[in-house]
Amino acid sequence: MTFDSTIRCSQNGLLPSVVCGDCIQVMRQMNDQGVDLVLTDPPYLVNYHDRSGRVVLNDADQTWLKPAFVEAYRVLRNDHFMISFYSWTHADKFLTAWREAGFRAIGHLVFRKQYCSKSRFLGYQHEQAYLLAKGRPKLPAHPIPDVVEMRYSGNQLHPTQKPVSALWPLIQAFTREGDLVLDPFCGSGSTGVAALLTGRNFLGIELDPKYHCVAQNRLARRISAQQSSPFPIRSPF
Repeated sequence: MTFDSTIRCSQNGLLPSVVCGDCIQVMRQMNDQGVDLVLTDPPYLVNYHDRSGRVVLNDADQTWLKPAFVEAYRVLRNDHFMISFYSWTHADKFLTAWREAGFRAIGHLVFRKQYCSKSRFLGYQHEQAYLLAKGRPKLPAHPIPDVVEMRYSGNQLHPTQKPVSALWPLIQAFTREGDLVLDPFCGSGSTGVAALLTGRNFLGIELDPKYHCVAQNRLARRISAQQSSPFPIRSPF
């Protein structure tokens, strides 16, 4: 399937889907205001290498930062949300990119780990994300806490793999059943699995062909499990 036809099929209901490619170029082929939530964990601009030598593409290059979020803003519906993880060491760069794209920071989330991933002046035991708005979304009826427990994913599928259990409540809180969730930096597809488990639709974009394949296979297994189950899928967390 060609790049263009993949996007057209995705927007015509043949979802969930994971596209392999540069998210800026992929999003430029998408319609305006076709997405209900952007939930993503982009490269942190820290040139990360895990203990086994695995890397995240473009993690030492910030040229993608502003154009990627300009496109994310364009494809997101008015009065809807984006949630983006980020590196605290480059918070200024991320906040500048989000604001220049048009987003407003309206909340901050801390994901508390049960382990210390690194120690320097402090023991680093959390991840963080901003809740950002396009326009003026309605207040949620039942706001979630801004501190979320984050289980250890094991990072078996991706060097910075996020656990589905941390993403599930975000999708439930800021979308409705059947909404379309976009992850432009899809990685191993955790956002997609969480979207499916909550009855949402999903479009992911991943630059690295290896992790694109991982995400595709992971979503396919989840779809198969849900189709074969005679009972509604409930959260396993």
